[in-house]
Amino acid sequence: MPFAGPILLSAAQTRVLGALMEKEATTPEYYPLSLNALINACNQRSNREPVMNLDEDDVRQALHSLEDKGLAGRARSAEGRVTKYEHWMGEAFNFSRAEEALVSVLLLRGPQTPGELRSRTERVHRFDEIAEVLASLQKLMDREPPLVAMLPRQPGTKESRYAHLFSGPVESMAIAARESAPGGDSAASDDRVSGLEAAVEELRQEVAVLRQKIDSFLT
Repeated sequence: MPFAGPILLSAAQTRVLGALMEKEATTPEYYPLSLNALINACNQRSNREPVMNLDEDDVRQALHSLEDKGLAGRARSAEGRVTKYEHWMGEAFNFSRAEEALVSVLLLRGPQTPGELRSRTERVHRFDEIAEVLASLQKLMDREPPLVAMLPRQPGTKESRYAHLFSGPVESMAIAARESAPGGDSAASDDRVSGLEAAVEELRQEVAVLRQKIDSFLT
């Protein structure tokens, strides 16, 4: 049955849903997922943007809300004593394989260009040309309500980015301005700079010690 309710997912709900969709496609032998496996999938450091640190309560609450919306919940056919979880996006939206691949990557990694989407969905669905990615994105934008939106192109970039709308309307201009502004994400930048400076200083100290040893050996 097509999904007809309002779509407004939290960051945790979006991550849980995206993780379930990804793991069904990439590791079907371990799907549906146990709660621990789902927590690990949500918090993994690769193929996630941003990296999150959801705990058991966060994931349980997200699952409860998704179950109320008919988007995910306890696996209906899972056997055994361990409770497992699955998504119901196919039933809710009747996605094609291409559309499901795009949605899962957008849920997990935020706004992306068609080129990025083409490469990042390859494990799930192979797009032979960018035109195929654009055609599938257009179908998602043409839905009622739309599930994807195209963001304004940022200065100096060749491709527009696309974002999912499962968390409500995208404030695209604010996002673009924040990301392109000098000093944007300054805390993360400062952390990276501090880390690099510390590593350089450590290397300098090691070089100084080596030089002292060499001088002592030569004398």
